[in-house]
Amino acid sequence: MRTLHTAPLLRLTAGGEPMPDHAVLVSADRVEAVGPLAELSGAYPDVRVRRWPGTLGPGLLHDGPLPAAPTPRERVHALLRTGVTAVLAEHLADPAVRAAVDKSDLLVLPAAVTSALLRGGRADLAVHGVDGACLVTVVAGRIAHRRA
Repeated sequence: MRTLHTAPLLRLTAGGEPMPDHAVLVSADRVEAVGPLAELSGAYPDVRVRRWPGTLGPGLLHDGPLPAAPTPRERVHALLRTGVTAVLAEHLADPAVRAAVDKSDLLVLPAAVTSALLRGGRADLAVHGVDGACLVTVVAGRIAHRRA
């Protein structure tokens, strides 16, 4: 199933310049296309459209220890609530935490990399509001967190 995710602003990289009226077409767990909303809407008229407030961009990398919480699952959810879609392997020595990360489909990386929304890349997205709060986290094409 394809979904077109759009927001008033889109960043192709975490620190990149925001572009108005752009969208990301997601098919399963991959980015199928990135471009102007009008162009993608015209090319894919029957696709589901999710319109988010704020700025849409790539999911974030958490490059430190996971936050403290009562359970490993809650530690992972604390990350998802901030827009994190990837963690560094060096911070996953605890097997229970690693299992929770794997179950959530967070990307586990050997080293820090710059995340970007690229055609063919994994569909890891985050939407942040004007106050910086994460509104939505999409991990491998599925919504893993949505702010109520």
